[in-house]
Amino acid sequence: MKKTIVGVDLAKKVIQVCVVQGNKVVSNDEMSPVQFTSWLAMAKPAIIVFESCATSNYWMQVAKEKGHDARIISAKLVSQIRQNQKTDKNDALAIVQASQLIDIKFINGKSFKQQELQSIMRMRELAVKHKVALRNQIEALLLEFNIRISSRNGGLGGMIQGVLEDAENGFCTPFREALSSTWNRYLQTVEEIAEKDKLLDQAIQLHPECKKLLALEGVSTINAVNLYIAIGCEEAGTFKTGRDASACIGLTPLQHSSGGKTKLGSIGKSRKNVALRSYLVNGAMSVIHSISRREARTKKEQWLKQLLERKSKKCVAVALANKTVRTAFALLTQGTEYKAEPIVA
Repeated sequence: MKKTIVGVDLAKKVIQVCVVQGNKVVSNDEMSPVQFTSWLAMAKPAIIVFESCATSNYWMQVAKEKGHDARIISAKLVSQIRQNQKTDKNDALAIVQASQLIDIKFINGKSFKQQELQSIMRMRELAVKHKVALRNQIEALLLEFNIRISSRNGGLGGMIQGVLEDAENGFCTPFREALSSTWNRYLQTVEEIAEKDKLLDQAIQLHPECKKLLALEGVSTINAVNLYIAIGCEEAGTFKTGRDASACIGLTPLQHSSGGKTKLGSIGKSRKNVALRSYLVNGAMSVIHSISRREARTKKEQWLKQLLERKSKKCVAVALANKTVRTAFALLTQGTEYKAEPIVA
């Protein structure tokens, strides 16, 4: 029986569906989202390949519910395979062609629960960006009047309070009101971030698989959520080993091999998940600072102590972050629990 592969190019209002059986294009039609949903329900089980985009996770979940083998493929790879001009038909056909490459690696799709956590995380990240932007703007505007922020004067809040209360500094009423409203917006953003942190703490309680990651050294709520989103579980994940997951995040050395010679470089800075790597390394640094001032209590801390004798703290933090990702992969895929092994006296 010839294998049926369906390439789906998703757009906001229309969906291009290319059906290939064997090496022959059976159809390449445009559908509405409603029509495509009906088509998935009526079609025989097939391999449905979606190009990675904003709605690809949703449609992957729908296709799996209808009994299909749904996968997501990189949009960059599709663009390299596509022949002729960029049209919906050519894109849909290129999706099928790209999916048949030898040893192709598909994108790690997300479950509905992972999408929920990711949405909360992204809303928090947006609030953090707004907070940083507001603070930078306020400091820059005050600096234009040679008003410099100092921790001795109560920091930014104390400086703004002093400017607003000083009746002899020459500032007009409209400027004072504008500065006051911008400062209030900054304070509201800080409260919004704290609210999102509370919501993440509540949400993680509803996900036992995610919650158990908190037992890892240097893993906070944000790190646990990010690891759960990035690695997934046995049903949703596509990583074969913990090293693959760690390499995707950017915590393993870049490799360049030729002529039987292998060269390992740095961990590399050009990675898509730079934020997660930064969170993990920062969490690991807090652990390193803690154990550097006391005796080791567990075998992992003993291993870190030995590394610190010959490596810098930052290198050791990266090594710990690497081990954290691999351990998290094992916990999520094997359904095990983490417990630090104490040093036997």
